[in-house]
Amino acid sequence: MMMSLTALSIDAMLPALPQIGSDLSVQNTNDRQLVVSVLFLGLAFGQLFFGPLSDKTGRKPAIYAGYALYISGALLSVFAISFPMMLLGRLFQGAGISAPRAVTLALVRDRYEGRRMARVMSFVMTVFILVPMIAPTLGQAILLLSGWRSIFVSFVLMAVITLMWFALRMPETLALDHRAPFSLRRIILTTLEILKIRPAVGYTVIAGFISGAHIGYLNSAQQVFQELYALGNLFPLYFAMVALSIGLASFLNSRLVMRFGMRSLVWWSLLFVFALSIAALGVALVTAGQPPLWFLMVYLMVSFFGVGILFGNNNSLAMQPLGRVAGTGAAVVGSLSILIAIPLGTMIGRSYNGTIFPLVAGLAILTGLSMLVFRWIELNTQYR
Repeated sequence: MMMSLTALSIDAMLPALPQIGSDLSVQNTNDRQLVVSVLFLGLAFGQLFFGPLSDKTGRKPAIYAGYALYISGALLSVFAISFPMMLLGRLFQGAGISAPRAVTLALVRDRYEGRRMARVMSFVMTVFILVPMIAPTLGQAILLLSGWRSIFVSFVLMAVITLMWFALRMPETLALDHRAPFSLRRIILTTLEILKIRPAVGYTVIAGFISGAHIGYLNSAQQVFQELYALGNLFPLYFAMVALSIGLASFLNSRLVMRFGMRSLVWWSLLFVFALSIAALGVALVTAGQPPLWFLMVYLMVSFFGVGILFGNNNSLAMQPLGRVAGTGAAVVGSLSILIAIPLGTMIGRSYNGTIFPLVAGLAILTGLSMLVFRWIELNTQYR
């Protein structure tokens, strides 16, 4: 639930973007997407701080500090009187929520490794991905009842509930004799050490490409469904159908990974999504960028099933050789992947032109590049 707060903070806002843009005088409709992108920016840089901090203080104190920053950002957004003020609040939210997002990966790595770690991460990611099924509906309901500012109030309430649950139920997983000093020099040296490990770097890049495609979808979804296909208040329903596909993949991955292994699942998922996206581009070309809604939904649900398989496995493969530096490793992996993803996802979203071309092309290009990186990882490496 703590990791899912990231998804809630993003997806519950999507139905409110037009009203936020109107109330805060946003001129360019594509600029509303910054409400999503800026949160990811905070998420990227926050992990570089909270991950190493958790190696020094333990996992729980670092998460407490992150929650304090997240709640402050949510309250700033509640009282925002301008769009820049809103974006500053979103930046604080992203930086704050980076603590449970990054430290949870380290917490899992403290206790598990290999396929067992991938299995646990798949359960975590299932909750993380299933939240988007209800988040837009929740945002839509709050929007209709009391306006977009109340959505941020709901974030504060959810943060308080999950923080109390975590504090009472989760033990500290980092022993005192395993803790390391917090220093900029150590962060740089650990980062350099990680950058020498081909699988860690390669799977981090792949995670960035796939996350970039996902961010591009998040940035475009409201405009595609509500403007291009004129679905209105039905938008959360269609968004939930795609989220269900991702969540189902993450859930099944916990079983598939025990049978086929992470690397095999990553390769075949990449190949599958790439081939499907090339075919969808052909259909989009014939239909002037607006194929029937049923075709778009089938394409998105099947493609994002493959994306769901990729999410948990990429993170686990990147973290696998980093057991000695799990906290900083999780921070670097998470931060680098998001820093790669943000410009790619923003480019896809801001390329929206009243068709599905940018979204589908983005997915095709990024999965194609990911396959090249996968082959580079496999070249002259004995890592398994």
